Amino acid sequence: MAIQRSRTFDIGDRLTVTIEKVAHGGHFVARHEGQVLFVRHAIPGEVVEVEITSAGANFLRADAISVINASPDRVVPPCRFSLPGLCGGCDFQHISLPRQRQLKSDVIKEQFLRLAKIEVEVVVEEVGIGDSGGLHWRTRTNAATDEVGRLGFYAARTNQVIAVDGCLILETEMQFSELAKRKWPARSRVEISISNTGERTVALAPAVRGSKSRITEGAKISHEIVLEKSLEVSQGAFWQSHSQAPALLSSQVRETLRLGDHVLDLYGGVGLFSAAALDLIGDTGQIDLIESSRVAIQDAQRNFAKAPNVRIRAGDVALEIKKLKSADVVVLDPPREGAGKSVLESIAALAPRTIIYIACDPASLARDTAYLAALGYAMVSLRAFDLFPMTHHVECVARFEP
Repeated sequence: MAIQRSRTFDIGDRLTVTIEKVAHGGHFVARHEGQVLFVRHAIPGEVVEVEITSAGANFLRADAISVINASPDRVVPPCRFSLPGLCGGCDFQHISLPRQRQLKSDVIKEQFLRLAKIEVEVVVEEVGIGDSGGLHWRTRTNAATDEVGRLGFYAARTNQVIAVDGCLILETEMQFSELAKRKWPARSRVEISISNTGERTVALAPAVRGSKSRITEGAKISHEIVLEKSLEVSQGAFWQSHSQAPALLSSQVRETLRLGDHVLDLYGGVGLFSAAALDLIGDTGQIDLIESSRVAIQDAQRNFAKAPNVRIRAGDVALEIKKLKSADVVVLDPPREGAGKSVLESIAALAPRTIIYIACDPASLARDTAYLAALGYAMVSLRAFDLFPMTHHVECVARFEP
């Protein structure tokens, strides 16, 4: 039922509200005269003045522009561009790191209760931050250029590019500040990556969704070393963005494997998890890696050219999985929207003893957990890792068994 408004709110209106709780997506819930607001740059419990930035049918979006009663967890954002109306890349720079992780835990619990109808207790684990303070972890980014060719990032929920002279969450070896001093083609996408072997690649593309990029600096193929294995990763292939994510997530997968296992690696990319599994399943084991990206498939074929027990299947997961008859362990790392009911039904039909689900969106994972429960697979463990500090994103690893 639509919420009845007592008045009309316009973009630019300013209101004083009390922030109630965190919501999925990097914003916080408040209410004013019966109207729900989703507010950025706030913290639960604060009293803030907000400015309306957009109006939907049943809710408003707003930025907190002045803090009247501050949370003890509020800090000065380390980046001067992480303010209302400026760069939209980071959601939580104004919040202490321990509270950031607690808020992400709250979101996971809320999504599982709402979508899977189960109560979970999960602590979002800090990942090797040390003295970095949640900064300098990101190894891949898509920047953009404005109408005069200045490098930057989009403001939240807009197509406006905010020119910046640095980015604190990027690996220092990417040398973003040096790139920001250059003159770039106007209205372009600039893709930047750095491998853990020190290879930087820069590619350009028109700022149009789906447009192909061309490499202007660096090699087409970089090399990543994960758990003492070297993998080739093309510029256009998916790779985990946190510098420590590949080894951390690979270790989670390895915990479940046995000698001789038949492993199904869904959405397998260049073969990160297949590489982690190889020495544990041995020569008697087998891996079927399924991936739809042509670029990633080519990388995987090179990465496993000397591994006859790794079979690379190019195609849509939903179609390719139907060609298989069984599996001992299924590993899946789907896109943000999750695997979905049809793919999960096909997984359950293979009767694996274990399903390892790696998810960057707790809502998709919670929904798919409900599907798996209906298919006879219960979640037996759930871990969450803060692989995206300063943002609202969180990585979860769930294990399911019949």
